[in-house]
Amino acid sequence: MSFAIITGLVVLIVLATLVPLSKHAEWWVRDFDFPRLQITFLALCVLVAELVLLDMGERTTPLLMIVTALCLAYQAWWIIPYTRPFKNEVKLAVKDAPGDRIRILTANVLTPNRKSDALIALIREHRPHVFVTLETDQWWQDRLDALEPEYPYAMKCPLDNLYGMHVYSKLPLEDGKIQFLVEDDIPSMHAIVVLPSGRKVRIHFLHPAPPSPTEHDESTERDAELLVVAKSVAGLDTPVIVAGDLNDVAWSTTTRLFRKISGLLDPRIGRGMFNTFHADHWFLRWPLDHLFHSRHFTLGLIRRLPHFGSDHFPMLVELVYDHVRGAEQEGLAADEEDHKLAEEKIAAEPVTEDDVHEPQA
Repeated sequence: MSFAIITGLVVLIVLATLVPLSKHAEWWVRDFDFPRLQITFLALCVLVAELVLLDMGERTTPLLMIVTALCLAYQAWWIIPYTRPFKNEVKLAVKDAPGDRIRILTANVLTPNRKSDALIALIREHRPHVFVTLETDQWWQDRLDALEPEYPYAMKCPLDNLYGMHVYSKLPLEDGKIQFLVEDDIPSMHAIVVLPSGRKVRIHFLHPAPPSPTEHDESTERDAELLVVAKSVAGLDTPVIVAGDLNDVAWSTTTRLFRKISGLLDPRIGRGMFNTFHADHWFLRWPLDHLFHSRHFTLGLIRRLPHFGSDHFPMLVELVYDHVRGAEQEGLAADEEDHKLAEEKIAAEPVTEDDVHEPQA
């Protein structure tokens, strides 16, 4: 009985490991990118069970153990960069530069959630310079507008389709534009934010639709939106921040490709996963809410904030402009195959990098 159960679990682990190796964009293929942490834990438990319960004299036992260990190692390879033993990709800030700091709070509010007071309390407690909300409709806008005396600059796109977006800022926003890059009902926001020092930073806030049986059969829409933005910011001298609920995990092939093409850094590397979804289920959580930035910045702080009623936790990140130390930071590098893959994914949708608004500093 133990052998049959363990063999069945090994087959499931192998399938969960092999399926996402495919480049197919079907939702059920790409969704296997998400539970790598859970698959790693399951593989570890199965490996222990094999050691304890199976007869080492049987010829099949070593084979099962080798297959399980290989799957465990492969799954762990994807998630280990988001653990503390791994080297930090972004340096910790050391200079005291209040005029060159920017603190950003991102929160997917879950449209039916009506605990706006809890989110507003978090915003007033942590005092971000900029906060962006996702899934915000007119009801949420009416409540968040109470913060306008503190956040006089804003970009607003209330929608009832779970893709509304709002940006509120204490700092001036320039050359801002709301775009519908891939789908005519899913916005993104692009602008220049002016730091207290006068330094200008290009910001892009995104919330592409996920591949799922209730949204899209394939990931092409999400992938294309991420990658045209990646190409639009690649190699810029202007400081850049890209943030939002990307409906993709930090360790997926698409998010890694985004980092390679854009050249942007992930402050979570070497610090933790900061799983933001699902807030109500501790055993099914993934890092869906992201903030990437150019090498101009080092990290002041990164924190997952408390639950406020949404299915997402908010994220708070503070960056410090330090071009000298930042220039020493290294992210992922794209090769010819990466660029080819990015072009293929973009070509699947009627959008190009030229369609992305490029706010001018």
